[in-house]
Amino acid sequence: MSGSNSDIPLTVGDAAPGWRAIELLYQDHAEWLRALVTRRMRGQPTDVDDVVQDTWIRAAGHKADDIQHPKAFLSQTALNLFRDRKRREAVRQQHSRSVSTDHGGGIGHGMSEQEAKVELERLVLDLPEKLRDVFVLSRFRHMTNAEIAASLDISIKTVEWRMGKALAYCMNRLRD
Repeated sequence: MSGSNSDIPLTVGDAAPGWRAIELLYQDHAEWLRALVTRRMRGQPTDVDDVVQDTWIRAAGHKADDIQHPKAFLSQTALNLFRDRKRREAVRQQHSRSVSTDHGGGIGHGMSEQEAKVELERLVLDLPEKLRDVFVLSRFRHMTNAEIAASLDISIKTVEWRMGKALAYCMNRLRD
């Protein structure tokens, strides 16, 4: 939404009295809200636009008659939206850092996704055959232990034992 009052369709007010009240609220406070958000956020114009637009969307979800102090309502709504945005951004950045940080000295440190896939394939191929069969059926074919046991003609306990050994083998190799 831009600060221009000509952006509001005036035909909406006749069809729905609640929309007319929001329309008037917008006309009275649009420029003020944009200036407030711009001043407080000191961010990119697109971020300002997003917060302002989301604020008006939230305002449209309320009955305009219920908004006793429009400037307080709009500024608090915009501030809450801004804080939510910053929190999500911080979580995204933290996640990105944790993904790129090496947590165990193995796959992931400085590797591209393609390199990690090649390393995973090498790791699986290096498993002893009986362990590899169980591991592949479980992790890549998504078979249950009972299905694996029937497929390989072994007991469920043997499937569990081999899967445990395969996982331990993989973990040991990743630590090296």
